[in-house]
Amino acid sequence: MERVGAAKTPRRILNRVSFVVEPGAIVAVTGPSGAGKTSLLHAIAGLVKPDAGTVSWGDLDVTALPETARDRWRRDTVGLVFQDFQLLDELGVLENILLPARFDHWRTPRALAERATALAERVGLDPRRQRAGALSAGEQQRVAIARALLRRPQLILADEPTANLDAENSLRVLDLLIDSARQAQAGILLVSHDPAALARAGLVLRLEAGALRINRKAARENLKQ
Repeated sequence: MERVGAAKTPRRILNRVSFVVEPGAIVAVTGPSGAGKTSLLHAIAGLVKPDAGTVSWGDLDVTALPETARDRWRRDTVGLVFQDFQLLDELGVLENILLPARFDHWRTPRALAERATALAERVGLDPRRQRAGALSAGEQQRVAIARALLRRPQLILADEPTANLDAENSLRVLDLLIDSARQAQAGILLVSHDPAALARAGLVLRLEAGALRINRKAARENLKQ
């Protein structure tokens, strides 16, 4: 995967990166700033198309899909937690969590509204809070995580999901991500430097200058339960 810089000189961002996220698995990606971690998540989610190689979902070649089909696959399959949250400041907590449902429903089904409320409460937020723009960075982070889990995705991609959280809320968010993945047999791929997050992964990938090193670990006892 290459990116063109200001001088129009191509720069390779990811180079022969290959791994599998199994259903129910927790895979973490770590590495220095600028190593290509966020670009990797964007490529997997189909937000950018790599110059070579494939992103596969079972027998489906995601990279071969036209843009509208990739968007549909992502909406139906993937839960995304962006580093910059991508909330709408003028909407409240509950409305931001429910945003993914607006693509498919003119009126929000009651079951989805109840799930959004439960997710907000699970991450320690009052779903009636107005205006996401008035929330702290940590609160916005928790709204983004609840939103990513709304539709019970089969693959959760999380970019530094605990970066703006204190220790208590970090553990709360990690528990929510892992519990949700267990219930749906979903895979989790998270980018993180948080030792608590890395300790919960069964597989840790280190990305350096676009290249991958794999550190296979024994899964923690709580991931086997």
